[in-house]
Amino acid sequence: MKSSSSGTTATSNRASGAGWACVRHFSEPAPIDCGKMGPMEPTKYIWFDGEMVPWADANVHVLSHALHYGTGIFEGIRAYETPQGTEVFRLTDHMARLHQSAKAYNMKLDWSVPELVEAAKEILRVNGLESGYVRPISFLELGAIGLNPAGARVRTAIIAWKWGAYLGEEGVLNGIRVKVSSWRRFPNTAFPNAKATGTYINSILAKMEAVQSGYDEALMLNQDGVVSEGSGENLFLVRGGVVYTPPIAVGCLDGLTRNAVMTLLAEEGYEIVEKTLDRSDLYYGDEVFFTGTAAEVTPVREIDDRPVGDGTPGPVTRVAQALYADLVAGKLGKHQDWLEYI
Repeated sequence: MKSSSSGTTATSNRASGAGWACVRHFSEPAPIDCGKMGPMEPTKYIWFDGEMVPWADANVHVLSHALHYGTGIFEGIRAYETPQGTEVFRLTDHMARLHQSAKAYNMKLDWSVPELVEAAKEILRVNGLESGYVRPISFLELGAIGLNPAGARVRTAIIAWKWGAYLGEEGVLNGIRVKVSSWRRFPNTAFPNAKATGTYINSILAKMEAVQSGYDEALMLNQDGVVSEGSGENLFLVRGGVVYTPPIAVGCLDGLTRNAVMTLLAEEGYEIVEKTLDRSDLYYGDEVFFTGTAAEVTPVREIDDRPVGDGTPGPVTRVAQALYADLVAGKLGKHQDWLEYI
């Protein structure tokens, strides 16, 4: 009998010639390593198609279509503790985008946007989370194993847990080091502009390459060699006081945090321009920062071993960080429709 590091035990009778016979006994789930964010501590329940299922019991079959072919869609959402209580940032917008992704991939969800919104609030409540990360996911399970998924059942789950700064607290304060990836972002003509699980292997390759090369994050060009986005973030570049961001047409996600930051900076009087950017533009920018639900607003201090500006987060980046932090903390006094309290 051998004990594995995952907390399981396996018994084999292979030596007797009878082949493998393996019985696994699972202990309490171990924390999941989340890199710079620290370990993910399991919560008590996961919402799974209308039921509150214990964390360790929220499992799927190994013949699930999504496991073999990446046929799933998802969202990333943050909940914040505020003086008025816990708010979930742009929750309805996120669930509406989940439905848009489902439409793009011809998946019929059993749950409406309002039902998913309430389920997300409930999973935070039952797990006693005043802040955290919320991950809705819909995927194809059993019913088909070929490339035609007709007949596969659509399952939906919502998971919530405590989560820190995606690129590390140090990165939020002082900026991160970024490498332009050798992997190109796929075009919108290859896949719909949607958050699908299978398409993220493109980002995974870029992220692994960057981290293994000693950087914090990857920056991806598209098939035409123009700037698209990070492995999981939208990009902003500041030059001469003008704030630039790549247009959706170059393959970047139509990010909700991107939209919020564009709105906030425009309200402060900054000129916001959606513009195709070349790699050399990255080297000439005064400031560069990433945005995203996970990344929030994260400065970039170095690209391809070249400092961005003077190598420290610039004034526009700091304004964007402060505005966004006040917004999600319920302190900004506007865009209250983006703050959905549980």
